Amino acid sequence: MLLPSHLEQLIAHFSSLPGLGQKTAERLVFYLLKQDKTVLKNFSEALSKAAETIGRCQVCGQLSEQKLCPLCANPRRDHSIICVVADEMDITSLEKAGEFKGLYHVLGNVLSPTEGITPDRLNIKNLILRISSVPEIKEIILALNPTIEGETTCLYLTKLIKNSAPQIKITKLARGLPQGGDLEYADEITLSNAFRGRTIV
Repeated sequence: MLLPSHLEQLIAHFSSLPGLGQKTAERLVFYLLKQDKTVLKNFSEALSKAAETIGRCQVCGQLSEQKLCPLCANPRRDHSIICVVADEMDITSLEKAGEFKGLYHVLGNVLSPTEGITPDRLNIKNLILRISSVPEIKEIILALNPTIEGETTCLYLTKLIKNSAPQIKITKLARGLPQGGDLEYADEITLSNAFRGRTIV
């Protein structure tokens, strides 16, 4: 079937999203095009506004409309503990558990040499700078998925942190998280138990 070039471009953009194949992308595009033009205009404007206004928190690296995200700007959070996560979705999951009251640091991914994700492509330099420049930090929690890549990243970070700030306690989420599982799919009770049962690295 020959499609207009703009339609093919739109399908290509949708199919490039994680978890969307060609058929699903086509269904989504055809569904959107059946909607009222006002709906499409609002959808397009929301995407444009997000691209223009959303950046990264200067401290933790998570998505934010301000220089500081709401968590880093909140004086009620415990600024002596930093929880290191791979991405923003992990923060959402951990916050739902309601157990952690400290701050976060978003790496942007985990180490994976086979996919070309090396230390220089992660938000590691800012983490080390943050640790060395904020004397009140007492603990770093490594809350990365218990996969080979996650464990490799934990080992790499542990070595860096111990070299730059040996006085800081380093812990990992423990009990309740299965090997190979994702934080994003863990329930609140599992995550609460993981925080309570974290172990010193």
